[in-house]
Amino acid sequence: MIPSPAASDITLGILAGGRATRLGGIDKAWLERDGVPQVVRWQRRFAQETGTVLVSANRNLEHYAVTGLTTVSDRTAIDLGPLAGLDALAEACATPWLLTLPVDLVGVNECLLPTLVALASANGAFAVDDDGPQPLVALWRVRALQDATAAAAATGEVAVHALQAELGMAAVRFDGVRFGNLNTPDDLAAAGFTPASITPAPP
Repeated sequence: MIPSPAASDITLGILAGGRATRLGGIDKAWLERDGVPQVVRWQRRFAQETGTVLVSANRNLEHYAVTGLTTVSDRTAIDLGPLAGLDALAEACATPWLLTLPVDLVGVNECLLPTLVALASANGAFAVDDDGPQPLVALWRVRALQDATAAAAATGEVAVHALQAELGMAAVRFDGVRFGNLNTPDDLAAAGFTPASITPAPP
């Protein structure tokens, strides 16, 4: 258990640097549901619980500038998967704690952050929903994450779950909850995306 941090001590880090190969390479950050792009949806959802927002992104950076979102790009040309986004976010983060979310989540429960805080180990916690561990839905102690991503990149051990095990992060179970992901056309249809919204446009 950690002392409960103030909102100003937590940065929301949205992971939006994936290639979306199963969706034809579209930029999932700008998929719209009910007229709201995914990345903006998460910014609004945690506006009262975090003090700053960073987005890990490697393309369409001008779109983020229009909405006032700050982006950070991968610091290496080597394909490290999600670890590259975590590394970029950790390096740019100016608060002690970082809450990470993949941009393509369908939804989260209302008590996500308070529960992660309440049950975190010294270096943080990650969520486990009814579909299993969700290592990118996590609260990280930033200093520890900075050191861990540097070491992982150097050794080639890029699995996020291995990094969390090394840090001793707590696995926090959310019974009866499924966050969901937008990975396939069927996922989009199930989440209520209309055909017109599946071709992202600038905000």
